[in-house]
Amino acid sequence: MSPAMEQRTRPSLPAIPRNSTGYGKFWCLFLGLFLFNFPLSAQDSIGIKKDTLIDDQLEPDTLWNLSLPIKKISSNTFFLGNERYRILTPAQKKRRTWLIGGANVVGYGGTMIGLYHSWYKNYPQSKFHTFNDWREWKQVDKVGHLYSAYIESYGSMKMWQWAGMDRKKRIWIGGMSGAVYQTVIEALDGFSTGWGWSWGDFSANMLGSGSLVAQELAWDEQRIKLKFSFHKKNYNDPELNRRSDKLFGNSLAERMLKDYNGQTYWASANLKSFFKNSRLPDWLSVSVGYGAEGLFGGTENIGKDENGNIIFNRPDIKRYRQWFLAPDIDLTKIKTNKKGLKFLFTVLSAFKFPTPSLEYGNGRFRLHALHF
Repeated sequence: MSPAMEQRTRPSLPAIPRNSTGYGKFWCLFLGLFLFNFPLSAQDSIGIKKDTLIDDQLEPDTLWNLSLPIKKISSNTFFLGNERYRILTPAQKKRRTWLIGGANVVGYGGTMIGLYHSWYKNYPQSKFHTFNDWREWKQVDKVGHLYSAYIESYGSMKMWQWAGMDRKKRIWIGGMSGAVYQTVIEALDGFSTGWGWSWGDFSANMLGSGSLVAQELAWDEQRIKLKFSFHKKNYNDPELNRRSDKLFGNSLAERMLKDYNGQTYWASANLKSFFKNSRLPDWLSVSVGYGAEGLFGGTENIGKDENGNIIFNRPDIKRYRQWFLAPDIDLTKIKTNKKGLKFLFTVLSAFKFPTPSLEYGNGRFRLHALHF
């Protein structure tokens, strides 16, 4: 890493340059992923085709195994227990498929172009090369890649489920989307002089998407969800605040993306999912978190300007890892018939619910009354 690169962190959102070479294959891959129409077929025993999707995330294959009675059924609507469900027709599935495909191409393409113009084009590019950044930032950035790939895969899988794609295809196509999205960052870094392709980042991307796919195939649900929390750091030492502004930015959004000192990544296990016959609340989870403190440089708390002159030198600040244990709430397990609330709960489930936490770091335990 060059001296200038030592003073900034990489963005965690994917981007792709409009005029760079060697990226055409990525566009082909995205178009293939998002616009390919997967036909589904089969027939069930009561006259509902299994090439339809049951709206509200209840699938035909699940429907046949449920013990609840079907109270009413018409051409496109039925009641299972007290819940109302709607059956998608092939035409509706096709419209939803094109809608999701178009939204992915336009949304992701715009994000990549925007990030390239706001970030990568400002720095020199070179031939493709690799760079080993495993020792940087106490690996918090690697956990961030894992989390980002997982969340993007989860969102993509849910969108394809809404569009009508059958279970295994949406698990693999949607579930691996996060790894593809994040790997574009590695390709861009590979052509950037100040960075390079990181095998550590790539492995974290694959692990994040792989964890979602593995849980879906094994359990048909996400029993262990990856979550994120953040609090903006303010220091009594003005020099540390200035260093943070320079490294991580001034705004809350920039800090949330870049300041590894304020980030915590969680693995949140839903207890009822593992103990089906217990009387535990459906929403109760327990979370294990990871973070770090004292990070004011990639591998050491030293900063240099573009000429290699030292402008920040604080070896007195200890760099250490943090481990957390905390209760959590799985919002998606809260029962509601409101579609808006269901959607909101799904979005918010990407973030850790604020609760007390127990921290172990720097050789001692600490109790936090409320952890963000």
